[in-house]
Amino acid sequence: MNSCRTVIFVVLSLVIALNEQRSFVAQAGSESKVHIVYLGEKQHDDRESVTESHHQMLWSLLGSKEDVHNSMVHSYRHGFSGFAAKLTKSQAKKIADLPEVVHVTPDSFYELATTRTWDYLGLSAATPKNLLNDTNMGEEVIIGIVDSGVWPESEVFNDNGIGPVPSHWKGDCESGEMFNASHCNKKLIGAKYFINGFLATHKTFNSTESLDFISPRDNSGHGTHVATIAGGSYVPNTSYKGLAGGTVRGGAIRARIAMYKACWYLDDLDINTCSSADLLKAMDEAMHDGVDVLSLSIGYRLPYYPETDVRAAIATGAFHAVLKGITVVCSGGNSGPAAQTVGNTAPWILTVAATTLDRSFPTPIILGNNKAILGQAMYTGPELGFTSLVYPENPGNSNESFFGTCELLFFNSNRTMAGKVVLCFTTSTRYTTVSSAVSYVKKAGGLGLIVARNPGDNLSPCVDDFPCVSVDYELGTNILFYIRSTGSPVVKIQPSKTLVGQPVSTKVADFSSRGPNSIEPSILKPDIAAPGVSILAATTTNRTFNDKGFIMLSGTSMAAPVISGVVALLKARHRDWSPAAIRSAIVTTAWRTDPFGEQIFAEGSPRKLADPFDYGGGLVNPEKAAKPGLVYDLGLKDYVLYMCSAGYNESSIAQLVGKVTVCSNPKPSVLDFNLPSITIPNLKDEVILTRTLTNVGPLNSVYKVVVEPPSGIQVTVTPETLVFNSTTKTVSFKVRVSTKHKINTGYYFGSLTWSDSIHNVTIPLSVRTQLLQNYYDEN
Repeated sequence: MNSCRTVIFVVLSLVIALNEQRSFVAQAGSESKVHIVYLGEKQHDDRESVTESHHQMLWSLLGSKEDVHNSMVHSYRHGFSGFAAKLTKSQAKKIADLPEVVHVTPDSFYELATTRTWDYLGLSAATPKNLLNDTNMGEEVIIGIVDSGVWPESEVFNDNGIGPVPSHWKGDCESGEMFNASHCNKKLIGAKYFINGFLATHKTFNSTESLDFISPRDNSGHGTHVATIAGGSYVPNTSYKGLAGGTVRGGAIRARIAMYKACWYLDDLDINTCSSADLLKAMDEAMHDGVDVLSLSIGYRLPYYPETDVRAAIATGAFHAVLKGITVVCSGGNSGPAAQTVGNTAPWILTVAATTLDRSFPTPIILGNNKAILGQAMYTGPELGFTSLVYPENPGNSNESFFGTCELLFFNSNRTMAGKVVLCFTTSTRYTTVSSAVSYVKKAGGLGLIVARNPGDNLSPCVDDFPCVSVDYELGTNILFYIRSTGSPVVKIQPSKTLVGQPVSTKVADFSSRGPNSIEPSILKPDIAAPGVSILAATTTNRTFNDKGFIMLSGTSMAAPVISGVVALLKARHRDWSPAAIRSAIVTTAWRTDPFGEQIFAEGSPRKLADPFDYGGGLVNPEKAAKPGLVYDLGLKDYVLYMCSAGYNESSIAQLVGKVTVCSNPKPSVLDFNLPSITIPNLKDEVILTRTLTNVGPLNSVYKVVVEPPSGIQVTVTPETLVFNSTTKTVSFKVRVSTKHKINTGYYFGSLTWSDSIHNVTIPLSVRTQLLQNYYDEN
């Protein structure tokens, strides 16, 4: 029977693993590994002919059909042209020299990133007139999820009341280990798996002994959790052991789910990993199958690859998907709060940051002096009555060593912690620090743990519902002073409660990766923020914490499918909108406060007011996004201009887009790329940039500009009024930006809004003055 260790906090990161493997097709003693041969846009739509051309290219190199068969891993023939094959270094070099080849790169490996949400965002199913009900809950939209698979028995995939499968669906359900076509229905309409790239590198992988399933079935629960958030059906009366109780559902309740499993469990490392070759194949198949939205809660670590490098597999696949009208939503990563850590930064991807909800889990701690302290926990066990409380430190009359740091608790003797609640302090932000400390205390016979740490750190339940409570450093110090004030300190820990609504504030999560963009600082990332902390959704029964198979997880993995669900509803409402128009609608209508009008802070040290590098345009506001008034649209021509401005090779751009491309001289300015944001990383004197707006609101509309300039920055907009009518659908305007600063500065933030008194179309302004850098550039 398959089983899996519990993992509560899901961290998304890309590990570039250039694992060498012995050759299957070359002579003994030579080395081979999977390479991705990227050929750019397809030259024609005959899929068999595309695949045959891939075989012919390999045959010219390897010399026999048998070797071609043994070498080929995947043929990409739907959304773009290319293949993955096992090649030696010299073979890869030879094939890279062919004129029709854009890139040949070694395979790389990614890892997975991880009730109240929809009511909080104003999409309650009980409200008769809102985006959810106006679109029949997204019934005609198909959300493609690329992840770790799906647990089809989960109640969230019930198809009660859902109509026939949309006519544009061309996919199917692929059979495999403990999975066949009968597991699909009118909700879960497709499921496929892609493992060849993974197997070609991990030759020691034993499919019979692995905990994973060689099929679309999910082992880790990550894919099931993500799919639930984006488009799960109603499941009432669900909770995590009584916490966060209510109805679990996705954003687009009647949208269809298609799962593309490309991430596999490595038993020896206890992680899920995703081959670039398999990810590209999954995205290629999704384009063929007819998905409307692609959701990927997958990321990678610094340093990042440029968008035209096929090693940036998600960016490459996303480019072709976007050109086919498919919005691609990706998690921004969990490397926050450090700056310049946001991933999935290609300008055609909708990149998502994570916020908290208006929900907390206060846990009363009663000290022996009757002072009550509210910590945070997910403890649902019985009340722990007054119990001895200890902070391991030398009282001054002992030769024994004591350690009160959480990471060092295991150095303490068992008698120090046995039968007691232990207080410890940590500066670590890793979940494993708390889980390890719990294991040390339990092993020593301790009865509970109070962890003093950064208040922004993520909250997770402890294994076996062991009493472990988090407090900030101030409260931890108060508890320590109490311990030192008495010879027999005691403490009582009561079960956690669920607090919803005010006064709980919304914050950008500490772990959520931050901008600015490290590849192209002029492209604002992340684009938008959504709830991603302690999100209750379905999982596999391997990993369940109650008999219904639901769990609370945190990460930008959980925030991305929230946006995917919103995109699905917008797609149902506006079938003709491009992915860029949908992103613009989401970004320009976002809340820059929480839904109650309170300011949004960004967790970190120190905590600060959130800015565009924390949350992009702000917190998603689905109702407003459905009626944005104006949009900043983009098409193929705009993306080509962006790549020219970024300095990419003309021949690479041409093969990527399938058309001859000549970049202008001088090259265009990246600042003119028509994003719903303006980011100027190196302002010396002044710049003039252009934006274009398309009217998607009332036919006859007049908009006036309102500017909140960044501190020390002058912003002038021409014209100040935009007039739209039956003959004028799009209007351009210019923005002149100059600095008053006499020194290099950090970023300052403001906004630019076009308003017709009904619609407020707002984009963030981010400007950094850099005088010295420009001086050296010019001298």
